[in-house]
Amino acid sequence: MAGGVTEEPRIRACTVCRDVRNFDLLIEDMEAVFPESWGELTFIETVSFLDDPEAADLELLAIALDDEDAAQTNLVRLLIERAAAKSIRVILIAESLSPILLHQLLRAGADDFVPYPLPENALKDTIERMRKSALAAVGTPTTPVSTGRNGRVFAVQALAGGAGATTFAVNLAWELVQAQNKSAPSVCILDLDFQSGSVSTYLDLPRTEKVYEMLSQTSTMDSDAFYSALQKFQEKLHVLTAPSDMLPLDLLSPEEIERVIGIARDSFDIVVVDMPRTIVHWTETVLSAAEQYFAMMELDMRSAQNTLRLIRALKADGLSTDRFRFVLNRAPRFTDLGGRSRAKRMAESLGISIETFIPDGGAQVRDANDHGLPLGEFAPKNPAGKEIRKLAQSLQQPQGTAKIAAE
Repeated sequence: MAGGVTEEPRIRACTVCRDVRNFDLLIEDMEAVFPESWGELTFIETVSFLDDPEAADLELLAIALDDEDAAQTNLVRLLIERAAAKSIRVILIAESLSPILLHQLLRAGADDFVPYPLPENALKDTIERMRKSALAAVGTPTTPVSTGRNGRVFAVQALAGGAGATTFAVNLAWELVQAQNKSAPSVCILDLDFQSGSVSTYLDLPRTEKVYEMLSQTSTMDSDAFYSALQKFQEKLHVLTAPSDMLPLDLLSPEEIERVIGIARDSFDIVVVDMPRTIVHWTETVLSAAEQYFAMMELDMRSAQNTLRLIRALKADGLSTDRFRFVLNRAPRFTDLGGRSRAKRMAESLGISIETFIPDGGAQVRDANDHGLPLGEFAPKNPAGKEIRKLAQSLQQPQGTAKIAAE
């Protein structure tokens, strides 16, 4: 106080929305975090306010949007870009907002998002996390403490729709964690099919918003944030499900995928990656990290054609197929000599070696998936489950060859 005049509190944060009364919970949280030092603005008002001297101490814009604000996308992107240029943090408060639109705004420079209605303390926790990140950026960067595990990575991808890649990935992960001694490895399965991933369905696990929250801020992700997005199946298998909403496959860049896999490898002995069927710009990243890359196919023309196209694409990019392990699902049994002969001719015509043969597990495979249980739990004697168990046992060795060849 000087001369009896009380200095007005400076504006440190602003809510930006069409009508703040539509976000009454946001008002309460802003009062708790920024008492008497925050304001309310519309989208248009914010454009001019950012150039006002009063905005000099502005720390945060909390931009609240719902599904009626889709027409304001260009204006909101402009606000985010201008705020980023002035080193002002931006949090998106999203209610019923399209995941694609949310993804675009995060790419435009928004720092984080919180779903509305706001979970208890969510805004406060997000702001504190951003402040810590800012302090780390100007001080000594903090990195997760390495465990030195350098876990092994096994990736699984289907070469045709319905080839059984997710069923294979889920059951392989489950069998890997079932070692019959005290040295059972810690295993994590990552569902990286952001559009139609079904690992959560096959293990009867819910999809949560935490997955998207973690994926949307990989630049500041540490092992704690990674663990918070995981779920446990029967207290043994850790699972990163696909996001709750269908998202673009380019949601993450190759560098971000590399960071996710890196933290997973540092946290677990074995990481199983369930890939989307589509080849994406980060497929090479996973291929480079994988010890073995299982390519699921069937004994039909579409699998043969897609395998040939994949091999050509890899060669065109100068990539080796040495890490690929071709798996024939619903393979003919040993007594089916005609089927075995067809499989041999297909492999020869494609110039590949089919090293793993998974027999048809019949209706039990479908029923196990519908019940959210691995085959080892639902039908332990199922022939498909038994072959996957043999493969998992061979992989338990540090340099397992995973070869279950037909005689």
